[in-house]
Amino acid sequence: MKNKNYYAILMAGGVGSRFWPVSTQNFPKQFHDMLGTGDTLIQKTFNRLAKLIPEENIFILTNERYNDLVFEQLPSVTKRQVVLEPAMRNTAPCILYAALKIQKENEDALMIVAPSDHWIEDEDAFSENVKTAFDYCESHDALMTLGITPTFPNTGYGYIEYDKEQSLGEVDVKSVNQFREKPDYDTAKSFLKQGNFLWNAGIFMWSAVSVIAAFERNQPELFRLFNNGYAVYNTEFEDDFIKENYAKAENISIDYAVMEKSNNVYVIPATFDWNDLGTWGSLYDKLDKDDSQNAIVNSKVLVDNATGNMIRSKKDKIVVIDGLKDYIIVDKDEVLLIFPKTKEQDIKKVLQNVKANFGEEYG
Repeated sequence: MKNKNYYAILMAGGVGSRFWPVSTQNFPKQFHDMLGTGDTLIQKTFNRLAKLIPEENIFILTNERYNDLVFEQLPSVTKRQVVLEPAMRNTAPCILYAALKIQKENEDALMIVAPSDHWIEDEDAFSENVKTAFDYCESHDALMTLGITPTFPNTGYGYIEYDKEQSLGEVDVKSVNQFREKPDYDTAKSFLKQGNFLWNAGIFMWSAVSVIAAFERNQPELFRLFNNGYAVYNTEFEDDFIKENYAKAENISIDYAVMEKSNNVYVIPATFDWNDLGTWGSLYDKLDKDDSQNAIVNSKVLVDNATGNMIRSKKDKIVVIDGLKDYIIVDKDEVLLIFPKTKEQDIKKVLQNVKANFGEEYG
């Protein structure tokens, strides 16, 4: 029997522009089957959370424009579970809004906030880690996060520095000293050498009471703005209040707004494999490869002297490649992208150029 106090906020409002041309503003990556498994990323994430959390307690937090996509891909969810942002305001405002709604429904609620577009292999280990965090948050005023043990000095992630000395009696729970911004390569190397740094995966757990108290302490204006609507949350008048007030919220992330300012932050080093699927290169890393180390999604491929490529097309499209090494080759309707993997971080800029030259509809 699943615990009725367990809730999830599934973050599904991002655009994922580094996965252009597959991911676009109207149809972002969380609604695509990026891995070629038959499930979209949001479906995989929902099913993973549903192993531990009652399905009716999984809330989808997304932008208004993706409302129809959510119901199409998650047909079992109800209108109550879909929390719509009328404006893009980063993660803090939407998390506070959802936490107040959930607290009003169940003041004993324990919540996980999880991105909808990450890849996690060992789902049972994930559930175990989340359960450990929930148990801790049930009896402590704690803001918890899951940190990923670094495998190399990655400069694309923020890091969590935890206290090596302080033992909390809980084998997996460590006190957080500070959050560190994305480092340069030498700094990342020094983090790994010190041994008490984890990648920040953007997965958070807390009680509704603790996170709302943290907002009230650290973001009093933001708290006031959303708390003013408390009486109408979960009623027919909620939509009107949110439409009128949401855009007034500061554009701020949960890390800046609350986590970096609080002294009751704890981390559990994750025991599962994790990938944020942030770029074509990170997707390539997770896919099976052919004999020439090409990762292929959907395509029927003939290659000659072509290695290390990420190849994606419509189902069963024939793709012939000769003489390309370490390229991203993505064929999507009116757009064909052939781009070096080493420059994948520039895809955002390429997208801006395409929109400037050919029109917004291509993004």
